Amino acid sequence: MTASRAHRRGPSPSPQHDAVVLPRTHPSLVRTTVPAHPSRAAGVRDMVVEHLTPLRLPSECLDNAVLATDELFVNAVRHGSPGPRDTITVTLEHLGRELRVTVADRSSALPRARDTGGAEESGRGLAIVAALTDDWGIAPADPGTTGKKVWFTLALRGMP
Repeated sequence: MTASRAHRRGPSPSPQHDAVVLPRTHPSLVRTTVPAHPSRAAGVRDMVVEHLTPLRLPSECLDNAVLATDELFVNAVRHGSPGPRDTITVTLEHLGRELRVTVADRSSALPRARDTGGAEESGRGLAIVAALTDDWGIAPADPGTTGKKVWFTLALRGMP
């Protein structure tokens, strides 16, 4: 996908998926809740690598999943977690040959893609996610909670 297409593509509505039962060595769902602090980004990236490495994906696919997750996590820390005790929940769902990553924060403010100029140092996160993934979108928070979820899907190309 070209960068210009990534800037035009907006979020999709949250799709419904049927989970595929996987061998016990490859959990289909991994979830972690961490403090909404930039220092936790490395641990989130490590979790993605740990979960996906046993799938023996091509390095480009693994790199795209890690970078897109990192962008959503950083956005959630920066824009979606105003309180010092806020948390962010990161969920990885391996659905057959597709990965769905969801990052939930406590802010109800919806993210919006920005058209940034070449000199700006921030504001490209959602454009990066759009360029690296097959789809992304925004979903409401789970019942009984506040905030929102931002998600992306990525086809796990090159799986054995």
